[in-house]
Amino acid sequence: MMFDLKITNANLPDGRTGVDIGIRDGRIAAIEADLAGEAGAVIDAANQLISPPFVDTHFHMDATLSLGQPRYNESGLLLEGIQIWGELKPLLTHDAVIQRALDYCDLAVSQGLLAIRTHVDICDQRLLGVEALLEVKRQVAPYIDLQLVAFPQDGYFRYPGAIELLDRALDMGVDVVGGIPHFERTMADGAASVKALCEIAAERGLLVDLHCDETDDPLSRHIETLASETQRLGLHGRVNGSHLTSMHSMDNYYVSKLLPLIAEAEVSATANPLINIGIQGRHDTYPKRRGMTRIPEMLKYGITCAFGHDCVMDPWYSLGMGDMLEVASMGLHVAQMTSRDAMRQCFEAITTGPAKIMHLDGYGIAVGNKADMVLLQAKDPIEAIRLKATRLAVIKSGKVIASAPRRESALALPGRPSSIDASRVGPQ
Repeated sequence: MMFDLKITNANLPDGRTGVDIGIRDGRIAAIEADLAGEAGAVIDAANQLISPPFVDTHFHMDATLSLGQPRYNESGLLLEGIQIWGELKPLLTHDAVIQRALDYCDLAVSQGLLAIRTHVDICDQRLLGVEALLEVKRQVAPYIDLQLVAFPQDGYFRYPGAIELLDRALDMGVDVVGGIPHFERTMADGAASVKALCEIAAERGLLVDLHCDETDDPLSRHIETLASETQRLGLHGRVNGSHLTSMHSMDNYYVSKLLPLIAEAEVSATANPLINIGIQGRHDTYPKRRGMTRIPEMLKYGITCAFGHDCVMDPWYSLGMGDMLEVASMGLHVAQMTSRDAMRQCFEAITTGPAKIMHLDGYGIAVGNKADMVLLQAKDPIEAIRLKATRLAVIKSGKVIASAPRRESALALPGRPSSIDASRVGPQ
């Protein structure tokens, strides 16, 4: 059998080691030990980890890399970030939004991040961001699966004209219905917006992804309405609640009722560890709340969970580099997911979990799937998170589209041994 590319001696996230992967016509044709057959090119993985590409199911590409324009967020508060973004929106140009987004996409590819769901603000009569990101989506299609969410940043009911603007954005080709119920003027308006937005998605046959309860207020409970509307409209498996940070402050008894409702409706959840830990709890003195939703508890109920990056160098977050392993590491620490199984779940929260939320076709290291993968300088998912592993090769449709040299191990630094002497380990 002839392959276009063969990867040998690879470790897989499911624990298999030393396997070969044969790729033909942009698809995975075979996975087995000592795979027979010639190949046009061969990559020796040297018992390092081959992973499906990283997936970010929550990002804001229209704002990315705009840090300091027109000013910095001095308080670190969500609301100041929204104010700054409101000041910047009239100054945006089509070309500038495209260029910043393309710069970020280049960074994403170098990090093995090949699928992104980005929210795009539709509270702008020009719909400039929508037009720009639709163009970006067209340009990056050969190497990034980019999914756009019609996001009424200033409120579906609160912003004059948002109802009509959201419909226009969806007519232009935006993929997902978004919203921000906790930013509406009243709790009742927030609940009504959830109902209206889910009805739009049901009518159009679209997915739903709402910024939901991104607040420290334990009485912000729009996730309950979202689960209820999902049930009523039969949207099971098509709805995602992003942030859900109010859940970290909710009464445990109420949460014991809420989690089964979310699971029954098959609503997924995306936490954004870097942003949640930075923005939430700002009004606390001590003790300070962690700011992230209850990921471990949701996983126990079988709820599909993901970690998103959310922001990189914008009015809400001044750091970031498109590294989903950094995101997973923060999520691991904040959620105290430190058992071996839990750390693997954190890796899944930046790969298979968000891929399921985005309904990505042909995703994963399996025969017949797309030959999209990342060779990481790590033995397994836990080591990948620990080391923020170097992306030795990023492969899209069976072709290497980015690569990096191996990073020297700390044990191989000058003046230190290159391997551990087993005779010196343990009691002497």
